[in-house]
Amino acid sequence: MADGDVPEQMQAAAFDEFGGPEVITPRILPVPQIADDEVLIKVWSAGVGVWDAMTREGALVPEGSTFPMVPGAEAAGSVAAVGRQVTNVAVGDVIYVYGYTRPKGGFYAEYAATRAEYVAKLPAGLPVEHAGAMPTDALTALTGLDVLGLSAGAWLLIFGASGGQGHLAVQLAKRQGLNVVAVASGAEGVALVSRLGADLAVDGHGDLAEVLRRIREVTPDGVDGLLAMAGGKTLDKLTEALRDGGVLGYPHGVQPEPSERPGVTVRAYDGETGPRQLQRLNELIEAGPFEVHVAEKFPLGRAAEAHRRLQTSFPGRLLLTVV
Repeated sequence: MADGDVPEQMQAAAFDEFGGPEVITPRILPVPQIADDEVLIKVWSAGVGVWDAMTREGALVPEGSTFPMVPGAEAAGSVAAVGRQVTNVAVGDVIYVYGYTRPKGGFYAEYAATRAEYVAKLPAGLPVEHAGAMPTDALTALTGLDVLGLSAGAWLLIFGASGGQGHLAVQLAKRQGLNVVAVASGAEGVALVSRLGADLAVDGHGDLAEVLRRIREVTPDGVDGLLAMAGGKTLDKLTEALRDGGVLGYPHGVQPEPSERPGVTVRAYDGETGPRQLQRLNELIEAGPFEVHVAEKFPLGRAAEAHRRLQTSFPGRLLLTVV
């Protein structure tokens, strides 16, 4: 079933070879056809993430992808058409999507095809535009919290708390009843995570001895878990804040990988998606005000510029606006 207004061609940002940001150019491409278990999305906004840069470089290419390749793992928009087997959404629904596999192209385009199981209706209170930059990091953060397995009332330290995944993890953790120590980047990052509900917000660029002192003031027995969105010497020092028996979780891709230390369990994870995870995420989002912090927006035709911006430091996420 389709809405009757789906064109044969669309605007997209794509590349014909792997390389730097300059390989991404505006293109006119055919609108993808959908299978019985797929949904055609009219894209309103799409997130720009480091995983997109890795695809552009040839390091993280979805199985089945061919040139010209349209990047983009996540988006928000409306349902333009559904396959015969699709029952979870209908034409006209406002949705968001994390396209874990996307052999027919990603979401840097006016239209994109994806399996229906990766699509969820937009939860109440979340602006559709900003939702395009939410799914990948939110689902990964939720998986990280599951991996730690902390009970309500426990103390969680989030390193990289003002980044894309980190600032969403702060909000999801608070909704699960956790106490959050947020180690952010600079004054702007500290202000962001404080506004989002962190119980203690500190600047990871500051004196680490002072940072640890402040953490120990509020958690004299140590934090119960640590979510690490980045690696390196700062993280190695922050692990001293973990209590014996604590757990350190980090998403695959963090470099250098966190090192083992006595008395601490170290676990890596990947973001998980599917109907159950999407339902859980929506329930947590709808529990209160939820912010997807967008540092900068770019029109679809400036996707290469957005990829250059990825190479700099900023709080939250970057976003492509398609309509």
